[in-house]
Amino acid sequence: MIDNHFELHSDEPAAEPVRILIESSEYWLRNNGDLAMLEVTISRLRRRWPDAQIGVLTDVPLLLRAYHPTAKGITVFAADPWAEPTVAEDFFAALGPRIVGPVALGMVRFRVWFPQKARGLRRRLERLVRTRFPSEHAAAAPVSAGEVAARRPVHPGSAAAVEKASLLLVLGGGYITDSDFAQAHRVFNLIEHACDHGVPVAMVGQGLGPLDDPLLQRRAAEVMPRVDFVSLRESLRGPAILERAGLPEGRVLVTGDDAIELAYTECDTGIGTDIGVCLRLAAYAPVSDSARDTVRRVVQAVATEYSSTLVPLIIAEYRSQDRRSTLPIVRGAPSVAEPLPRYTSPGRLVEQVSGCRVLVTGAYHLAVFALSRGIPVVALSSTRYYDDKFRGLEDVFGGGLTLLHLDDPALERKLADAMRASWRQADEVRGRLRARAREQIRLGHVAFEHVFALTERARVENH
Repeated sequence: MIDNHFELHSDEPAAEPVRILIESSEYWLRNNGDLAMLEVTISRLRRRWPDAQIGVLTDVPLLLRAYHPTAKGITVFAADPWAEPTVAEDFFAALGPRIVGPVALGMVRFRVWFPQKARGLRRRLERLVRTRFPSEHAAAAPVSAGEVAARRPVHPGSAAAVEKASLLLVLGGGYITDSDFAQAHRVFNLIEHACDHGVPVAMVGQGLGPLDDPLLQRRAAEVMPRVDFVSLRESLRGPAILERAGLPEGRVLVTGDDAIELAYTECDTGIGTDIGVCLRLAAYAPVSDSARDTVRRVVQAVATEYSSTLVPLIIAEYRSQDRRSTLPIVRGAPSVAEPLPRYTSPGRLVEQVSGCRVLVTGAYHLAVFALSRGIPVVALSSTRYYDDKFRGLEDVFGGGLTLLHLDDPALERKLADAMRASWRQADEVRGRLRARAREQIRLGHVAFEHVFALTERARVENH
């Protein structure tokens, strides 16, 4: 259980402003689930410290300001990360993400294209040299991609930002895992740098694992015991991973996902009549052509059966990820809602979800939104990574979620049965799911009280 030994306030005024550096892991700001967690986090920090400087590591600082005008986007190469915003930055912040987004993303894609081409050329040259002169390179042991990521130094902008911060706040996500080893190592290295400079570190809303890679396990054992506080979004996998890494139990609290607070509303808008759909297709979430065809046939047939509108719901906008895999699922159905435009707010996506009676999704955060509103979920998974995410979510909500595997030979029958069962049970499960959402929101606020206290105690000690 969590210790309650922090002093919450100090009577001594601090010379330096409160500076919170947020590591969100989603540097292009193209995932509405991560944006929802970021929105809740900044709101909680602002309520505690209205005048705090809040910095967010990102590749698109102008888009960050467009989403959150009171925060500061900090790039990993920033020369003066905590500098006051320029007039141009303030101007772009006032335009909003719909206008700023395409410009900001176009700029970052242009910057990324040349280094990618240079790295590709270098790798081809290295392969050519090894092929032409094998004896000169035979003794060199191959270095894994994980080892390269683990050795990579903290970028100068990130290092400078964290060294002047009052707190490094590592935002919730599912990136401390084998399937995202590069980001996991980057976060471990940043945490280590913060600890080496006496900056307290808190990790909130974390979804950990699977974490079976020996190198990642070793780094976790080196770094995690130095973290001051961790809140987890589930209790099935995360606590065991932290215990294996050596983090004392007294620094850990299971809260649920921070995005629940954005999705939940005290006003119950009643049961919807739509069926929400999102099929996640990615390298870490493969889906066969036959499985996609099965999902399309079933959701359209069940929607027709209930005279329901199909609503395509988009969480991951990076390279139009969810759009490319989801829109074909609903195409040709008798009644289909228009998908929201790009650069929308997470709140608008929640509004779309709230009109559903059932959600079929391969995207984790859509399930968070639906369950928070009391809507049953049929979850689609093809990997252990998503199995763990959805099972953890089902556990903290006490049900309301049916997990199906996309490689199941009986997928067609099971998906249809699960959708019909969820439709029938929607009234029955609604109150229980909403009660679970309220409890997780309460625990989230408890976790942030520890974050606040940790920050204030460190400031007093360093004053």
